[in-house]
Amino acid sequence: MEKFKSISLPDISEAKLPMAYPSQKNKLPNAGIVLAADVGGTKTELALFQIQKGKLVSIKNQRYPTSDHNSFVKAIRHFHEDKSSTINCACLGVAGTVDGDKVRGVNFAWEIDAKKLELDLNIKRISLINDLQANAYGLSALEDSDFEMLTKGEKEKGNAAIISPGTGLGEAGMYWDGDYFHPYATEGGHCNFSPGNELDVELWKFLKTKFDHISWERVVSGQGIHNIYQFLRIYRDIKEPGWLTIQFLNEDPSVAISTAAKENKDAVCVETLQLFVRYLAIESAQLSLKAKATGGIYIGGGIAPKILDLIDKKEFYKNFINVGRMEHLLKSIPVKIVLNDKTALIGAAYYAAMGII
Repeated sequence: MEKFKSISLPDISEAKLPMAYPSQKNKLPNAGIVLAADVGGTKTELALFQIQKGKLVSIKNQRYPTSDHNSFVKAIRHFHEDKSSTINCACLGVAGTVDGDKVRGVNFAWEIDAKKLELDLNIKRISLINDLQANAYGLSALEDSDFEMLTKGEKEKGNAAIISPGTGLGEAGMYWDGDYFHPYATEGGHCNFSPGNELDVELWKFLKTKFDHISWERVVSGQGIHNIYQFLRIYRDIKEPGWLTIQFLNEDPSVAISTAAKENKDAVCVETLQLFVRYLAIESAQLSLKAKATGGIYIGGGIAPKILDLIDKKEFYKNFINVGRMEHLLKSIPVKIVLNDKTALIGAAYYAAMGII
């Protein structure tokens, strides 16, 4: 469990990226206690927020491996044991396809039923949204310092989108109505990976020996880094060093590969991250075209901020705009990396708070 650090979030009316909420409100209520959750395949983060004078202030925060608990009820009960503190509402941003009041994660075993949770935890209203939708809502609270600019674009108004490589690959759109963004979930990360050159074709062939379906998530994610590495190790016919084999036994392979690349300790690891960044640029471009995201592409997730030193911005831009006749459109689109790792949690907190009566 990481050390608690209080978060104070601005009033919705101060947001640089204004969001539309189902309640159709445009400001936070005056009081209330909100539970927010960011539930991913690797980690789960929970936080309690109190609304004070129209602002959200976190009063408790905990992050732990998702596998630590075999149900979400147990996770929340372990987190919130104070019976005297009444939670008014909650929002769970979950890495999975939300079907009404239920969701089952793609990269974890829990099934979450909001209506059952409301009864089990005695919380009047629990909302379920996709974690990328929560990420999009969370952008409204961020400052310029929470972003790293990859390509400037022309900063036009219009639709936007967010792509987040982490344990899996999440994608969401943000429809612009002229005044507000309307975040919506997608499952674009599970669309077919499309090879663009002969090396990509060989990678696709390698992946086909492991998976029935080759999606973008198989290459643009933590598991994707490991998949690319395994392919290149065989394709380049370069023996794996013993020190790296030992590291794979003790930590997440994608972390070990990224660290080795940053320290320039292994040529295959370096090429792996170069390919990963290339594929991230290409899929970001595909998402841009499908959403006509002239308002910007935001790269979230836990991987990109950790490998900033390995991202060649000129090379990213070259791969991002390489879309033939639509190059002019891609040149106009700003691309930013989201550095704040609590963005989804913040978005879930806002979503919950905006529904308090």
